[in-house]
Amino acid sequence: MSDAGVTRRHVTSAENRRASRGWWDADADAYQAEHGDFLGDVDFVWCPEGLREADARLLGEVTGRRVLEIGCGAAASARWLATQGAHAVAADLSAGMLRHARQAAARSGVHVPLVQCDALALPFTTGQFDTVCTAFGAVPFVEDSARMMCEVFRVLRPGGRWVFAVTHPMRWIFLDDPGEGGLVATHSYFDRTPYVEYDETGAATYVEHHRTLGDRIRELVAAGFVLTDLVEPEWPEGHVQIWGQWSPLRGRIFPGTAIFVAEKPVSSGPSPDAGSRVA
Repeated sequence: MSDAGVTRRHVTSAENRRASRGWWDADADAYQAEHGDFLGDVDFVWCPEGLREADARLLGEVTGRRVLEIGCGAAASARWLATQGAHAVAADLSAGMLRHARQAAARSGVHVPLVQCDALALPFTTGQFDTVCTAFGAVPFVEDSARMMCEVFRVLRPGGRWVFAVTHPMRWIFLDDPGEGGLVATHSYFDRTPYVEYDETGAATYVEHHRTLGDRIRELVAAGFVLTDLVEPEWPEGHVQIWGQWSPLRGRIFPGTAIFVAEKPVSSGPSPDAGSRVA
């Protein structure tokens, strides 16, 4: 039996799914204790830089729109969307995170439908939503993000919008360190080997995937999307909160978040891998 540790190695789809669900179920309480105040119960914060949808309006008009939040965590964003007049649905793989979503709904009095599902097999009908979004959910935690783009494309109506925030790809060059150690390039930007934490048995307990900016754009285009914007939020003056490897020191020098804004063309047909699953 070996010691627990960290490595870069490939994982199977099943191993990836077990690790992601297990990690977020086990970490849900600690995550909310550390970040819950920053995220709020009814708020849409795109990233550790503090960019809010109320200011950025990356989703466009949401009043009366059917909006799906994937990888919702405690679903603060979906609840905020509901207060803006959207018909919001929140989905996540983790029962632990959805438990916090129910608790936050009880505290705030703002309720949205919650769905536990895999982002690679969304249990919704084709063209069901006007908008799909996620702030650091799902995309970097699935082994086949290109397939996920196709699933999002499928559940969007023609003309619908897909907006997602992820760690900026260039951050993968550096150590996960908010201090001086995080300013030294260590890893190859072109190494897509997954980051894996594993237990004493060698089983993966946490998996995260790196894709370059070019990879993300190609995934979107291959699914049928048109990329309309790529937002790289700057670190705001006076913002001193450290979140993991995000810090004022690093934020003043290079971006920590990339937000992709894409649309499904009005005249588009089905995506290459679109399925026929019906909820």
